Amino acid sequence: MTKVVVASAPGKVVLSGEYAVLDGAPSMCMAVDRRARVVLARAVGEDSQVRAPGFTDETGRFDTTDGNLRWHSGQKSFRIVDSVWRAADALSEGARSIDLDTSEFNDTGSRRKIGIGSSAALTVALCAAVKSSTEVASIMAVAQHAHRDLQGGAGSGVDIACSLVGGLIEYRMEGASVTPVNWPDGLYYRLIWTGVPASTAGKLAKLNDGISKPSRVRLVSASEEIASAWQDGDADQIIKQYRDYNEHLRQFSVDHDLGIFDAGHDELWQAASDAHLMYKPCGAGGGDVGILMGTDETAINTFSSALAARYSVLECRLTHVGVMTDDSETGTL
Repeated sequence: MTKVVVASAPGKVVLSGEYAVLDGAPSMCMAVDRRARVVLARAVGEDSQVRAPGFTDETGRFDTTDGNLRWHSGQKSFRIVDSVWRAADALSEGARSIDLDTSEFNDTGSRRKIGIGSSAALTVALCAAVKSSTEVASIMAVAQHAHRDLQGGAGSGVDIACSLVGGLIEYRMEGASVTPVNWPDGLYYRLIWTGVPASTAGKLAKLNDGISKPSRVRLVSASEEIASAWQDGDADQIIKQYRDYNEHLRQFSVDHDLGIFDAGHDELWQAASDAHLMYKPCGAGGGDVGILMGTDETAINTFSSALAARYSVLECRLTHVGVMTDDSETGTL
């Protein structure tokens, strides 16, 4: 009999605290109902095999016969497996058949990634499969270590935390602190994909290589204020705070030459403001996804419908379901 573990984890959207979370500020993040999936099974022989249909036609092969991970093919394509295997200390677990699926994170037309945390979701799902567990305490440190290694040491861990626990959370780097938050009554939203990919790692590297300006400190304070508004749960106050937050984020972007409002985000922000709605880029900005918010659902729907010609309104919503596993026994691979 062969043990098979199927694991999945949701994507995420950062709602506030981007960049500032690295300086100790809280970050608000919501899990979304697009999931990365992993199927892990014991394999015959010494070599583990990795497949990711839709991502690459290549099959990765590696062995850990003497406690060291050696790749025979696919190391570049499957760096995420390399990072997780090392972080999870799975080098003595024997050969595995590993199937990875992040198809729900791609645009159905262009097949491009839409920027809602596929690598973090896949890291969490793979860690859960390897550990055969969904216990946050046993996965958090391993997944964060693996994902940080994958990103060259950058990142706050907020995306890992959100994929782990699901829902809407407030996250702080110190102690990888997670506080669940209820979505406010009367606050409506749509997620909008710009159609332009963005590199979080590239922007973080640029920020770290530059000189910090006073706007970086002010963004920390603004992140505290918007997180407090989320905790209070007043939809009107959240929208009001976001108008101030966007101004701080915009100045921070200009001062540090990050282009957060590029790739259509500035146009969307201005159009939403004219319609008495709120829009902001999510995460690193400069492409990927933004969020439209308001307290008038009809206005949100009307505005979203008008975007169809230039942008994609994503069919995904907040999910409270974090990482999941399903263990079974089967007679075949």
